[in-house]
Amino acid sequence: MELRHLRYFIALAGSLNFTRAAERVHVTQSTLSHQIGQLEQEVGQRLFDRSGKRVVLTEAGESFLAYATRALAVIDQGLSELKQAVAPITGVVRIGTTPTFNLGFLPDCIALFLKQNPTVKVVIEELNGDAITNGLKLQQLDVCIAYRPEPQEEIRFEPLFNEELALIVAQTHPLAKRKRLRVAELHRESLVLLQRNFLTRRLLDECFNAADAQPNVIAEMNTIPAMLGLIVREDVGMIAAPSAVTEHKAPLCIIPLEGPTPIRTHGLLLMDQYEQTRASAALITLIRKQTKAKASQLGARLA
Repeated sequence: MELRHLRYFIALAGSLNFTRAAERVHVTQSTLSHQIGQLEQEVGQRLFDRSGKRVVLTEAGESFLAYATRALAVIDQGLSELKQAVAPITGVVRIGTTPTFNLGFLPDCIALFLKQNPTVKVVIEELNGDAITNGLKLQQLDVCIAYRPEPQEEIRFEPLFNEELALIVAQTHPLAKRKRLRVAELHRESLVLLQRNFLTRRLLDECFNAADAQPNVIAEMNTIPAMLGLIVREDVGMIAAPSAVTEHKAPLCIIPLEGPTPIRTHGLLLMDQYEQTRASAALITLIRKQTKAKASQLGARLA
């Protein structure tokens, strides 16, 4: 049995007319009749009743039609996907990411991705964790990278790597020469922190509570560059990932924190019920592959 037998059978079953079926599959009527005869001989049963003026499906033909239709649909889908696999990836990938992730690691991934897929366009939005989650739910974002969110039934979090947060101060700050610092020592210390709607801020507040520390938060901001500018001018501290300050021009000191150490986990936010485009799936695969190589450069640990 060959694919053409199934195609001819389905065409005839759909029209119950040899002339129209032959036109549909682009063969002569005699060729179609011969091929149907071969198929019936192979399955060992009559699939069509041609005794009268009309062509009618037999009971065996009705039963076989359902299987033949499903089989041919699967084969056609497979052939289509094979053709797409070798075709250039096109389209737009909408990316939602946290500002820290967009400082070095993600741009490197995007540059490599665009080099491999020059016909794809990417749109990147720097958002807080809640906005990224909402964008994914509303299908406004295709690829979402954020810190571990609070558990949500419809969203799956795939960890990429862990990252420790540290105290960042200017070289003139009184704590600048410290090698390590306990979170409890930040009690009443003047700090600039992210706004409370950021997952990182919630993590820090949990650490402060655990250490029974109440820092003097003199400002709350929503961007790392703005925070860096303020701590240099006001000679106060901020808490962020070391990777967030590597390209800042002013000389800064990075002081690890302990008791407890604030650790956040970067990862992909996924919703399995949404089908990914070829472009978004290719980018996610690339990010996974690049994680191990880049994690060490970010001073991070694989999750």
